[in-house]
Amino acid sequence: MAASAPPPSAAAGRADAGRADVDLVNPFIGTSGESDSEYGGMIPSTAPPFAMTRWSPMTRQNYVSRTPYHYDDKKISGFIGTHQPAIWMGDSGYVTGMPGIGAVKTAADDRALPFRHADEHAAPDRYSVRMQAGSGRTLTTEMTGTSRVGLLRTTYPADADANFVVQATRSGITGNVHVDPAAREITGYNPDRQDSNLGPFKAPSFKGYFVARFDTAFDSYGTATGATLHEGQGERTDGDLSAYVRFPSGTRTVQVRIATSFISPEQARANLAAEAPDGQSFEQTAGKTRAQWNRKLNRVTLHGATADQQAIFSTSMYHALQYPSENSEHGRYYSAYDDKVHSGTSYTGYSLWDTFRAENAFLTLFAPERIDGMVTSMLQDYREGGWLPMWKNLTETNIMVGTNADSVIAEAIAKGFTGFDRGLAYEAVYKDAMTPPDKDTELSYYDRQEGTPVEARAGLTTYRQNGWVAADRTAESASRTLDYAYEDWAVAQVAKAVGKNDDARMFLRRSANYKKLYDPATGFLRPRNLDGSWGDETWSWTEGDRWVYTLDVLHDVPGLIGLMGGEKKFTSWLDGYFAGGHNNHTNEPSHHVAYLYDDAGQPWKTQRTVRQLAGANYANRPDGLSGNDDCGQMSAWYVLSSLGIYPVNPASATYAVGSPFFDRADVHLPGASRPLVISAEGAASAPYIRSLFLNGKSVDRPVLRHADLLKGGRLRFTMSDTPQNWGS
Repeated sequence: MAASAPPPSAAAGRADAGRADVDLVNPFIGTSGESDSEYGGMIPSTAPPFAMTRWSPMTRQNYVSRTPYHYDDKKISGFIGTHQPAIWMGDSGYVTGMPGIGAVKTAADDRALPFRHADEHAAPDRYSVRMQAGSGRTLTTEMTGTSRVGLLRTTYPADADANFVVQATRSGITGNVHVDPAAREITGYNPDRQDSNLGPFKAPSFKGYFVARFDTAFDSYGTATGATLHEGQGERTDGDLSAYVRFPSGTRTVQVRIATSFISPEQARANLAAEAPDGQSFEQTAGKTRAQWNRKLNRVTLHGATADQQAIFSTSMYHALQYPSENSEHGRYYSAYDDKVHSGTSYTGYSLWDTFRAENAFLTLFAPERIDGMVTSMLQDYREGGWLPMWKNLTETNIMVGTNADSVIAEAIAKGFTGFDRGLAYEAVYKDAMTPPDKDTELSYYDRQEGTPVEARAGLTTYRQNGWVAADRTAESASRTLDYAYEDWAVAQVAKAVGKNDDARMFLRRSANYKKLYDPATGFLRPRNLDGSWGDETWSWTEGDRWVYTLDVLHDVPGLIGLMGGEKKFTSWLDGYFAGGHNNHTNEPSHHVAYLYDDAGQPWKTQRTVRQLAGANYANRPDGLSGNDDCGQMSAWYVLSSLGIYPVNPASATYAVGSPFFDRADVHLPGASRPLVISAEGAASAPYIRSLFLNGKSVDRPVLRHADLLKGGRLRFTMSDTPQNWGS
């Protein structure tokens, strides 16, 4: 796939019976935008689904709010094995490799080489680029990866002195490198956790280990600190640390396999042997990664999609299938909660405030084999750290608000997943709902506040006392109140599943607490102080305002409609919300709002609005994501919405009906005995639903059950170009 945006004519063509496979993915979508941080925040990484380490070209040094690749940059300074889960989070234990010619240059700015997008190719299974090395010479590097191993193959120009640099750490970070010419290896570690200032778990033993094994003998070698070379020295522990090797005269092609581990250098070698062993070629490794992607991406075949729509859909699948990422290494994992190595399966990159909404529902459909392990991983976090994760980046970071793991667990139970300890799950969600964090009455828990304990349900003390989090005691109080009400509903579902019926009734009563924020004088939900007076809204919302959050009642939309005066007043309020520009699709609290018309008797407005949102916020070009993808949530919204469904209340195991984008989508769900064929002839120009049938049975309400979709068969929409009364 070309790096640049497709020509205008591509959007006009039809891609009938196209396949949502690896060749249709455009990894450059989401790699650019008007703002340096408020864009997709994606990188053109190559690695299998859910990979522990993703490999990306590096055009800038990454840190919190900055990813290692940006489409507008002009030079490449390396190829990074990154564990950065999202643009607003930091990296951990990363390692970078970079080929060069002539004099060895180890500082990132010195070694950077210019490139053109015309000389760049990206796909989920491999990446390649031709870099300009001066005097008309070029360096071509190809890259592929397994979950824990990156493979780089570089073709050097003839008659050039070829070298390769492996950078372990940056300035201020002390790491280690060791060069072993006999084994053709550079090994080392990087202890950097860029989010180490957040959360109470400091993981003092954390290291990202690596083993870089070359297929070519070394002619000479050394280590470096910054730009200073230490020729012939094969061992160093220092900051801003690199190692380098030179190859014999006449060397043209060099391949290096860089294995990573959070456990030990020995485990890195074991990962290398298991995933990219000696004797397995670059092409064989890339082929295995390609096959893994095709097994996932080929589960959906679109008919009647434009070439651009195919690319957007396939790329959204590619993005959403990266998260959460594997943290375990063939049966063992390092836990940054207790700083120990354990047996089991583990995941990290849990951006739960974002992903509980649609990303997790997407995974239950397209990666159900992972769900039990992902829930078990969260329960292991609870055992090792005392709480379920809120925003786990190897360990708790205390980013965002709410205990949305409660929803993920409730959703797994509602959808029939049984491969985790339900008793332990209830113990964990019960603690979330009933136990205030340490110093709950002393700390305000503002965003990214340092030196705090785990802030699960911060403000729970006043929430339990009054039914709301007090705005004059706790930051983001109104958003927290609404989150806690929804999470109480989710905890009630878990309680029912384990036979705790009295608890379930209690939590269901608490889930109505959102009503205590309603101000009939203004028609909005508003923050309240401890004494019941209306609070200051300045610090009371999480990445939103009262317009967005008045609609943030996922579990009781009929109750919200009643609170706001009934269907007519509610739909009028929604009309004003959209007309006034209050919907912000770049951020998650707005993602469900278009679907609320379904509950208010005007589903045709859901159908129209969903189409408008998709057209305005997704495109097949580098700036084609209007907001941060946030660990797959933006992408999952597109995939599910384009199929005509969305999980407004994900823990209910139901989907609101929207408007399918394509004439037909053949969906091969894992484990289903037959495909789910979603047909909507003429959907491109007819966004409104005239009728809906599931396996010949009329569907009269705009809601579908997860269990019914899993059975497969035919979901047949009859579409219209004018609004219809179906579902009202």
